[in-house]
Amino acid sequence: MTPSRRSWWGWGWADSALSDDQTEKLAASVRTRFGVEVDLTPLPAEPHDDDLPMPHVSVPDALKAFSSADAYERALHTYGRSFRDVVRGLDGDFSPAPSFVARPRDEADVTAVLDWATSTGTPVVPFGGGSSVCGGVELAGAVSMDLTALDRVVEIDRTSRAIRVQAGALGPVLEDQLRPHGLTLRHFPQSFEFSTVGGWLATRSGGHYASVYTHIDDLVESMRVIAPSGVVESRRLPGSGAGPSPDRLFLGSEGILGVITEAWLRVQDRPQWKASAGVRFAEYFSGVEAVRVISQAALFPTNCRLLDATEAATSAGVEDGTALLVLGFESADHPVDVWLDRAIAIARDHGGVVPDGVVSSGPSDATGQEPAAGRDGAVGAWRNAFVRAPYTRDALVRMGLIVETFETATTWDRFPALHAEVTDAVQAALKEVCGGIGWVTCRFTHVYPDGPAPYFSVFAASRRGSQLAQWAEIKAAASEVLVRHGATITHHHAVGRDHRPWYDRQRPDAYATALRAAKATLDPGSILNPGVLIDP
Repeated sequence: MTPSRRSWWGWGWADSALSDDQTEKLAASVRTRFGVEVDLTPLPAEPHDDDLPMPHVSVPDALKAFSSADAYERALHTYGRSFRDVVRGLDGDFSPAPSFVARPRDEADVTAVLDWATSTGTPVVPFGGGSSVCGGVELAGAVSMDLTALDRVVEIDRTSRAIRVQAGALGPVLEDQLRPHGLTLRHFPQSFEFSTVGGWLATRSGGHYASVYTHIDDLVESMRVIAPSGVVESRRLPGSGAGPSPDRLFLGSEGILGVITEAWLRVQDRPQWKASAGVRFAEYFSGVEAVRVISQAALFPTNCRLLDATEAATSAGVEDGTALLVLGFESADHPVDVWLDRAIAIARDHGGVVPDGVVSSGPSDATGQEPAAGRDGAVGAWRNAFVRAPYTRDALVRMGLIVETFETATTWDRFPALHAEVTDAVQAALKEVCGGIGWVTCRFTHVYPDGPAPYFSVFAASRRGSQLAQWAEIKAAASEVLVRHGATITHHHAVGRDHRPWYDRQRPDAYATALRAAKATLDPGSILNPGVLIDP
């Protein structure tokens, strides 16, 4: 494989995947843990034209300067990177491949693609970094519009601490342009390396902060969108009460209304002080109650992730049966130890202990490096596992296992019942479809004064060749519980095609009618990502 080339079937860079030795060690651990034999699916050969379906349309002359029907490009843009996508990619199933990939160089190119597609009735799927985990970029025969060439920070307003940035900027590309100015967007989803500004906006992604600035929504001043019917650009303001917000129409619209090309975003000074600690709880729900009180104490932690005992053992090396709360605070303006001390005091009031002590650092040294609190102990182990998790997931999929996650949000009063029923439903599904070989874990990714965002992970043995059918049964069992309890079908992973059946039941019917009317106005040919959010 070519170094530093994106994997066309799995996560990230092809040369960053687990090595053969690492994969075999992981397989040995799985054999010991589950008591089952696992065999590795061979890595697929690089796709050629014969491995993909015939394009529905050819690249028109007007778009040839920035478009490609190359087999690798079509394969790379066929799927996102969910469990289901990786299984199909490993199997060499690229039946939903786009006809070709367009990489606009400017807004004129975006308009040219939309004009041609409208005139021919060809669907177009906006594509950022391709890290969708809900079927958000998959549509056979479509044109995949890759926005990553539009990746510049166009303007910086240092006084207002805001930037105008093109929507195709990948996370690292954006931060590299802000770093010399001492600024950061501080929006770090797990997909950070392989997701774009436009993708974050179109999916209402959740980022680095556990509280306050949890969603990209909180960072938007204005947006610019190219729709088939014309340009929509909202006025740049710190806030406004002038009618329904135009930005809210496009935030979370998943590319069905227009192509986001630019946004003004609120940025921050880079943090100079950090403090973190790992708090352990003998009883999981004692930790839940501690997190509730912390979230309602106006402390606003940067990190406040509660891992149940199984999650703590598998991803942070905490093997004493305790739940782990990863607490962190940071600031560009002042030391944060007093806020961490108060949060720890609350945790101790609920039975929490801090065996590894507190790590505090800052300000950054003359090299400009940020302080590195939270890199050691259980907190550091969790952080390292979190960063590498998608690559580990791919290796486990090669072993024929089911490795899936789903997230939601609910109010504090409803969380205990939701947690109990989700756990019971998934474990029952695992027993029925996987012989009971597997487990479900839970962690909080974000916390609000009125409720948490629990993130569930499922790890299970499967029958070779039946991974997707078994996955679908487990997903349906969990999703039914979320809807029944009034929780959201997704907190920050978007809807895509995978969540549509449950999103349709969560969304008010009258709002669906209004959304269809907006699409009919902005995209009268219904070419943009048909089947996502609403039917064509």
